[in-house]
Amino acid sequence: MELGPRKLRILSAIVETYIATGEPVGSKLVAGLLDGAASPATVRNEMAALFDQGLLEQPHTSAGRIPSHLGYRLYLDQLMEEKPLTGLEKQEIEALFNLRDPDPDRLLEDAARALADSTGCAVISTALTRESARVKKIELIPTASRTIVILLVASNGMVKNKLCRVDFLLTPRIVEFFQTFVNRHLSGRSINDISASYLNSVSFAAGEEYMDVFTPVLSAIYDLCRECSDGRIYRSGTSNLLEYEDLRRVANQLFRVINSREAVMDLIDRDEEGIRVFVGKENPNSAFADSSVIISKYRIGQDNTGAMGLIGPIRMDYARLIPHLVYFSHTLGRLLGQTLEEQK
Repeated sequence: MELGPRKLRILSAIVETYIATGEPVGSKLVAGLLDGAASPATVRNEMAALFDQGLLEQPHTSAGRIPSHLGYRLYLDQLMEEKPLTGLEKQEIEALFNLRDPDPDRLLEDAARALADSTGCAVISTALTRESARVKKIELIPTASRTIVILLVASNGMVKNKLCRVDFLLTPRIVEFFQTFVNRHLSGRSINDISASYLNSVSFAAGEEYMDVFTPVLSAIYDLCRECSDGRIYRSGTSNLLEYEDLRRVANQLFRVINSREAVMDLIDRDEEGIRVFVGKENPNSAFADSSVIISKYRIGQDNTGAMGLIGPIRMDYARLIPHLVYFSHTLGRLLGQTLEEQK
């Protein structure tokens, strides 16, 4: 869509004023923002043309104009000037991680909470594992006579554990046999290849004597592999959405979708890297039609990627939040990479 310089300046002024105030913008106010470059009458005519092109909307008969979804998109793609983080803002983000827990899962969870607090948005945070990741080893650690911790270490440094209760007495001989058996069948195998059907075949290989007792252990190992493959998703700040009048009536629907793993993974496309912004109806899920989502993909060492997302009102301050999210997520990626490397 080709627009002249004046129309572009007027659209930019309307988007930024509406983001700041939440109120429809009139031609007189816009003319003042243009420092006398155009009269209110000229601005009014240009706004009418932008309205006809679908870039502006008129919420009420006598009100000013507000940006349409198409208007926001043009602003994001052509007009927006990002507000770089100040040195102090960068220091504040770095300080959030100074007392980080060495556990990657805890770091992801804390990061989601910190970003939600600093932006006033809802946040999703996850780490994704490449298909090349393999099982490095599995350890079985008895904690009681019928309780065992299963520890899975992946080739990319990711470590997962799960508590498992069994219906038999865990003697040292049985634990050693189980650990040797599962490592013989699983060590070195791609995590994505360890399916339920494959583990069923592994249980058959154990023989009829051990098939039933192996079931809870193999089931727990399957869950750990899925966690490594899919990544855990952490959510924080969903209650922040209630602070925005634009979102209160759809908040319950948003909460349900944000808590759905499938919906979140659809939003975080593994094949795309960098920053992406979905404005309103651009979102792949119709539940986000009245909100905007900013997704930042980042690297974690050589074998993993991560993603952080902000969910907020359509009139969010993109120029400030986009560089904030990018710096925050890349800082998190660097720290996660260091942590996973140390675990190797």
